Amino acid sequence: MTAQGSYLSLQELQQRIKSAIEVGLPLPVWVVAEISDLKVNSYSGHCYLELVEKQEAVKGGASVPKAQARAVIWRSQYAMLSAYFQSQTGSPLQVGMKILAKVTVNYHEMFGLSLQISDIDPTYTMGEVERQKQLTIAQLKADGVWDMNRELSLHCPVQRIAIISSATAAGYQDFCRELMQGGYDFSLTLFEAVVQGERAELSIIEALSRIAEREEEFDVVVMIRGGGSTSDLSCFNSYHLCTYVAQFPLPVLTGIGHDKDESVADMVAHTPLKTPTAVAAWLTQQMQNLEGWLESALSEIGQVAKRKLQAEELRLERLRQELMAQSKICCQRESAALELRQTQLWAMVEQILSRQKERLRGLEQVVESHSPKRIMQLGFAVVRQAGGALTSTDGLKAGEQVQIEFAQGRVEAEVTKILKK
Repeated sequence: MTAQGSYLSLQELQQRIKSAIEVGLPLPVWVVAEISDLKVNSYSGHCYLELVEKQEAVKGGASVPKAQARAVIWRSQYAMLSAYFQSQTGSPLQVGMKILAKVTVNYHEMFGLSLQISDIDPTYTMGEVERQKQLTIAQLKADGVWDMNRELSLHCPVQRIAIISSATAAGYQDFCRELMQGGYDFSLTLFEAVVQGERAELSIIEALSRIAEREEEFDVVVMIRGGGSTSDLSCFNSYHLCTYVAQFPLPVLTGIGHDKDESVADMVAHTPLKTPTAVAAWLTQQMQNLEGWLESALSEIGQVAKRKLQAEELRLERLRQELMAQSKICCQRESAALELRQTQLWAMVEQILSRQKERLRGLEQVVESHSPKRIMQLGFAVVRQAGGALTSTDGLKAGEQVQIEFAQGRVEAEVTKILKK
């Protein structure tokens, strides 16, 4: 049969589809889906959603949608449903949230298929958040990164701080104020990031990457934000963000501002604290502990030095006394030796003097035996002229006067004759 012989108009086809849906799905059904878009019409009050089902993401990759549908919550039900959902979960309906919704399937010839939501089960959403959290924990442990950040050593002192926060957040202001009141000198560098909503996960990861590029400039990373609902903090349970935190090369301190629950980011961080103010107080306490330790160490060093000084003083006194005793012994020994040498020296001097006296006596006898007086006593005489002794006849003339000196007496004589040999 040709197409021209039998055909349906587009409206007839749409009506058949609508009838088939009404017959096949006459009653509401419960459907699990993720909210990919949500808008509330400010004029009509109706809430329009885009629901999506995604394939399970490969580790580190992005999830891919495999089914999608439009949905609506009419104004008459939206106010009641949204208020009840928020009271149970602590968070309003928002993009990225997985819900269990009771829907009626509608089909319109002009607008196609849509789902009318008449109820939402908040317990499913809370359970799904916990399920995703447990999956993230299990995967991080399987990857072997669960304890990596906690095993890092803290720099001492912790002063150079990289902060991940929104610049306008009250938590950031509280953190800075608390540090300032502590009175210690901290170096703070803010790496601004979105810490809530769809963009939070990627924004925080980008901030961590910027810090990693300047790793040597910081001692720790502080990740802070104010309080919020469980869904507001869902990004801190994501595998992608938590694996960054777990493997980060610097210790990470968290103050995410929620008391009732602990995020996975808290679990893998080096030091989890409840609030930004608590993080600031912890940092101040570390400085106080260090200051106390330094004061204690200084006191102990002083005491050790004092004890050492006293011990050295005692040792020096003992050495002084020993030195004095040894000096006295040495002096006595040297004094005895000196006296012995003195005695020996005097004996040697006396011997030398005695020998010299004997020699002098001998020389004296020789001199005495050769003295002119002794010679003259043997019969010799000394002839003088003009007071000088003559040893030859040279220069004498006959008729000159000379004096002849004998051992006993002297005579005046005249030269009468000169005889030459």
